[in-house]
Amino acid sequence: MSRQAPSELYIGLMSGTSLDGVDGVLMDLGSSPPWTSLAHTHQAFSPALKRTLLDLNTSGPDELHQAALASQALVKTCAQVVEAVCLRAGIHPGQVRAIGAHGQTVRHRPELGYTLQLNAPALLAELTGIDVVADFRSRDVAAGGQGAPLVPAVHQALFAHPHETVVVLNVGGMANLSILQPSQPPLGFDCGPGNALMDAWCEQHTGQPYDQGGAWGATGQVHQAALDQALADPFFATPPPKSTGRDLFNQDWLDHWLTSTRLHEQAAQDVQATLCELTARSAALSIQAFAPLARQLVVCGGGALNGALMKRLKANLTGMVVEPSDAHGLPVMQVEAAAFAWLAQRHVHHLAGNVPEVTGARGPRVLGALYPA
Repeated sequence: MSRQAPSELYIGLMSGTSLDGVDGVLMDLGSSPPWTSLAHTHQAFSPALKRTLLDLNTSGPDELHQAALASQALVKTCAQVVEAVCLRAGIHPGQVRAIGAHGQTVRHRPELGYTLQLNAPALLAELTGIDVVADFRSRDVAAGGQGAPLVPAVHQALFAHPHETVVVLNVGGMANLSILQPSQPPLGFDCGPGNALMDAWCEQHTGQPYDQGGAWGATGQVHQAALDQALADPFFATPPPKSTGRDLFNQDWLDHWLTSTRLHEQAAQDVQATLCELTARSAALSIQAFAPLARQLVVCGGGALNGALMKRLKANLTGMVVEPSDAHGLPVMQVEAAAFAWLAQRHVHHLAGNVPEVTGARGPRVLGALYPA
């Protein structure tokens, strides 16, 4: 009697720097790419958990205790996402080979040799009855890399063209690029802020967690002098490999920029429009510098739902086709979660998950740690 082959069903879980919640996708990775998701769900963070996670991005009182409690609350949300994804796909959790759980980044300082994602993978394995792979970034950092971005290899599998260079822009809280050249390893790096600064400003002035469709910011005017000063931040001139996060582009950065440019004296919508242009312009400048021959830009992440941002990307990248990833087979809010399903599969099969050309690590490394069910 032949033995049934192990399942190649994986669930990827992603909660990014936007702090909007957890996205989960179920992927069948037993076939050749490009893959499609079998099910997807999103679970928003409670306001209290979102506030705690944001607070933990900076030092505060009793933060070790708060981080432990927040990790448990995060994982309970993840477990709800796993249950919902399995129900939507009509499968039993026992059919899933493993969960790839990224956790929530609260510190990212690869130049100091560490990156920190809040997580409780043992608890997630206990709650779901499924093997969990977590802590994907630290091995790459230990090998001298940035630990980020980790998605370019997946972007290559999903979106590469055999004869043309394709660029993928993921706009979460931060923005990162993948440059996919025919017959070459992918290149990639963080190119600047994504939604984090826009979301913070929007919530401060409208009470809404983000600018729906970019409609509010679209009513403002870009202030060129303030934009130029923002682009003068040393991060933008730093050559790859590089990565960033709320350690740099945070409320303090925003407050200092507003004060030094006196932009805070202008209409709130003008600030939002200028922040939107900062995300678009910094991405465009990076594309023009590192992929000048590319004619296709695929955009994913929550920023792809911001109509004003998509319009500004097109204006800054004349001659390029700018499309959301939906037009290429995978909806914009599923791409990053799908990447962590793929990274979990790589770990299970003892295959490298990083791309040294992207992260700057000394070589390929198997990423993550396994927590058996």
